[in-house]
Amino acid sequence: MEMNRRELVLGALAGLAAGTGLTPAEAATKPTKKSSWFAGTAVDNGVTFKLTNFAVIDKKWHKQMVKYKSSEPAGTVVVDTRHHFAYLIIENQTAIRYGVGVGRDGFQWFGRANIDRKSLWPNWTPPPEMLKRQPDLPPFVDGGAPTNPLGPRAMYLHGDGGDTGYRLHGTLEPGSIGKDVSSGCIRMFPEHVIDLYQRCPIGTAVQVLPHIADRAPPEADAQNG
Repeated sequence: MEMNRRELVLGALAGLAAGTGLTPAEAATKPTKKSSWFAGTAVDNGVTFKLTNFAVIDKKWHKQMVKYKSSEPAGTVVVDTRHHFAYLIIENQTAIRYGVGVGRDGFQWFGRANIDRKSLWPNWTPPPEMLKRQPDLPPFVDGGAPTNPLGPRAMYLHGDGGDTGYRLHGTLEPGSIGKDVSSGCIRMFPEHVIDLYQRCPIGTAVQVLPHIADRAPPEADAQNG
């Protein structure tokens, strides 16, 4: 369900407390090894997927409500590629902050765009440039397939020249959050991209900048969501 800006602002705090509303498919149990990235599964729109084991994820990458000063209007998504955070601006100098993975050296993209298209359990077609670099990749992966790197949601960024080729999407690799690993797209934990997807209607403004987190408060000022 998409939300307009007023609904986003009014629902932000309630959403942080309620979580994503996923349907458990198995009782989430503690992993036998602390290094396990996953703990249990959930069903989302008929697709079963692995839940992130946030017990082994550094808390700074967890979804949090933080103090945040910005001249951007409420409802804007600001991505700080240097510090690996995405901020969804709410109001009263606050934002919901998510940990993200970003483009590796040579694949970064900075600029302004809008979410022009959204897809639930999107199909994945590697671009020709990626297939040339990695010829062993499949030419197409169905949405919801265990090997689909986009995960449960994708939000497609378009600028003045049309499709930028970059997206906000999920990941199969929780350990990549907080790192420069992608081919330029913004990776999020599956639970986080589901949450952000629900809060961002078509047309949402997205700003991708390298130095935004210099405005963010110290970690001690953050509140766990």
